[in-house]
Amino acid sequence: MKMANNSLRGEVLNLYKNLLYLGRDYPKGADYFKRRLKNVFLKNKDVKDPEKIKELIGRGEFVMKELEALYFLRKYRAMKQRYYSDINKTN
Repeated sequence: MKMANNSLRGEVLNLYKNLLYLGRDYPKGADYFKRRLKNVFLKNKDVKDPEKIKELIGRGEFVMKELEALYFLRKYRAMKQRYYSDINKTN
């Protein structure tokens, strides 16, 4: 049981680090994201049930994917705007 808890702990720490990294470009600011992230992790720090921990990790991974999608969409829109504004200037 101890070994399973250590592997889940590692997963939680990796999730936290990855979310913290992704939060650097958050639209409302990195500090806002960091505070919210810390609050969510602290709120769930006393969870001991491995199944519940896995469920929370899954939710965190979903949030990571949503953030990545948000950032890709923002980059896409910026590139599209850049290229279409160049086409409109030449015509």
